[in-house]
Amino acid sequence: MCENQVEVAKSQPVLLIGNRGNSMRYSGIGGQAVMEGVMMKNKNRYAVAVRKPDHEIEIMTKEYKGIVPGEIWQKIPLVRGVLSFIDSLVLGMSTLMYSASFFEDEDESEKEKQKDSPEKMKAKENAMMGGTVALSVILAIAIFMILPYYLSVLCSRFIANDMIVAVIEGILRLAIFIGYILVISKMKEIQRVFMYHGAEHKCINCIEHGLELNVENVRKSSKEHKRCGTSFLMFVVILSVILFLFIRVDSHVLRLVLRLALVPVIAGVSYELLRAAGRSDNPVINLISKPGLWMQGLTTKEPDDEMIEVGIASVEAVFDWRAYIAEIRAEEGISEKINVDVSTEGAGQKVQEMKQ
Repeated sequence: MCENQVEVAKSQPVLLIGNRGNSMRYSGIGGQAVMEGVMMKNKNRYAVAVRKPDHEIEIMTKEYKGIVPGEIWQKIPLVRGVLSFIDSLVLGMSTLMYSASFFEDEDESEKEKQKDSPEKMKAKENAMMGGTVALSVILAIAIFMILPYYLSVLCSRFIANDMIVAVIEGILRLAIFIGYILVISKMKEIQRVFMYHGAEHKCINCIEHGLELNVENVRKSSKEHKRCGTSFLMFVVILSVILFLFIRVDSHVLRLVLRLALVPVIAGVSYELLRAAGRSDNPVINLISKPGLWMQGLTTKEPDDEMIEVGIASVEAVFDWRAYIAEIRAEEGISEKINVDVSTEGAGQKVQEMKQ
């Protein structure tokens, strides 16, 4: 049992389900941090809760069925991983832009709205989002795939052993990835995003450990989660290091082409590992999840109570955690009632909700 859960057990504010200890029950919800807020997604519904400059929490709920609607694709291993990765980029960028809109210059924003019709504004937003997602993918491939390869090519002028050069490429890729995270984590704005990232994880961990969703319980929950996008990226980096060791062709161009061709495969396999990690406490799965959890030490920070309230508001907009906990308590034969008087408004915060 980890330290934060020992504290919960000692103070007895809530109940860990049965004798589960550190194990979790899969809830199906996931999310991400946005600017001064948290997005939570449950099946086809998602909510974005944002702490506005006036300190009110605004919540938008919407439906998102994915770039390729239909459940059939979600049943095909590897393919569902690639589609989920693209969906997360599209939805992530959309919700990030929505949250950023609360902090734009009001005069400029008003001028833009008066200048264009709602249809034109929507078309502009979609074009901007599509361009940003495409640029993000291109930059990611260039920085984390192509750059390490060409740096290793430079090393091959001094090292004759192909295997050693391939290992150096892998080390460079890992170093660039970790270095990138370290650099951006020094930025003040990113530090706040990482705090909201911690709030998102803590909320999910809270309910998946069978705890009532309130500020006190969320505060004591872990800020690391095995289903995190950081873990996914870590799987991608590690798998690419391993797979690229076995690409043995003389042509530098063909080596690069094969690396790029394997990117969807690596993304698909990484998703399957992440999916298994979120549904299993198998010792092997837990072991391979360790690097991603370690990286989350960089991408998540401890949130303050106001950030936790935003996370709770986002969860409650798309997920009935009371019914979820009642169900698993019934399975465990526990009769303790759930406190129904739990909400962000209970902390004196005004919540405005907008459904679309």
